[in-house]
Amino acid sequence: MIPVPELAVIGGGQLARMMQQPAIALGIDIRLLAEGPDVSAAQVIVDHEVGDYTDLEALRRIAAGADAVTFDHEHVPPAHLRALQDEGVACRPGPQALIYAQDKGDMRLKLDELGVPGPRFRIVEPDAEAPDQLRSFGDEVGWPFIVKTTRGGYDGKGVWRVDAAHDLDEPLSAVRERGARLLAEELVPFTRELSAQIARRPSGETVAYPVVESRQSDGICVEAIAPAPGLDDELAEAASHIALTVAEGLDVVGMLAVELFETEDGRVLVNEFAMRPHNTGHWSIDGALTSQFENHLRAVLDLPLGSPRPRQPWTVMVNVLGGSVTDLRAQRAIALAAEPDVKIHLYGKSVKPGRKVGHVTAVGDDLDDVLARARRSAAILTGGGEQ
Repeated sequence: MIPVPELAVIGGGQLARMMQQPAIALGIDIRLLAEGPDVSAAQVIVDHEVGDYTDLEALRRIAAGADAVTFDHEHVPPAHLRALQDEGVACRPGPQALIYAQDKGDMRLKLDELGVPGPRFRIVEPDAEAPDQLRSFGDEVGWPFIVKTTRGGYDGKGVWRVDAAHDLDEPLSAVRERGARLLAEELVPFTRELSAQIARRPSGETVAYPVVESRQSDGICVEAIAPAPGLDDELAEAASHIALTVAEGLDVVGMLAVELFETEDGRVLVNEFAMRPHNTGHWSIDGALTSQFENHLRAVLDLPLGSPRPRQPWTVMVNVLGGSVTDLRAQRAIALAAEPDVKIHLYGKSVKPGRKVGHVTAVGDDLDDVLARARRSAAILTGGGEQ
């Protein structure tokens, strides 16, 4: 009997959930370490165990006999991953790469070392000198500027805009409670946000997806357009080259998403990155020949990578954020009837205001039409559109 490849996935969110479909098609068995019995991925992956990703023994159990271990998030303690690697477990990406996704301060220092362009920054310890150091940074680069916690924080959480010295109280209080450092960054004048994605195998084989435009609201990605409309070819090439430099420089295995600013003076600067499938790549499920989730599986299991080429000239992904509709499964019939060509992806999550509970994808050759269809479908699902 031919052995079936087995992949252990740590974390039970929607990213792990969306790995299951290409795993079925490729004949890959996924076993899951989930935070709870009803989390998004545990609803669709039968072989799952409920456990704590900070518990080394739970990690050992889920990894036992697997061909590789990968992640729905970047929060597993590096010491645990090093222990697994010492025991012969293939962790992809490995702890030597993940530390830069876990700590934004370490990330900035490493990007500087690699010569990757980014905003001016300063890392500040949360001690008695922190207020003076932050005020000094503001005087140096100009007010306002951005302050982030180096660890944790997503979808706009753990990020503060500092317009004046009195605005420093909140971030300083927050990081002291978390025991993290602060990362101060200059406020970059940018025209839009971009995302460049790379899939990379242990052998070094890579494929690059089209650079997409990511549109934000209150720090949350609301939609992604692939490819980024009107993006200069040289800037697109520069963005992809940055993602490749980061992937190779950090020895990333799997998907890497590099979020970038397109500046007013025609540059691209790195904002942040993620070493896993990413929200800005969800368009690829319906819009690319090989989705980011399939290529992530291929990469971490060291299988030949698939083509990232788009199926249509334009693909638009719109996130479905929690709104007035609480029964999304009932509402989907209305959305499907209104926009039958739009693909709906629900994550099996309870609806909370502003929470990502799904996304929709539309494709076509007319961007205005594709945008309109995707937005209408998402609006209907949340209760904000035509019924």
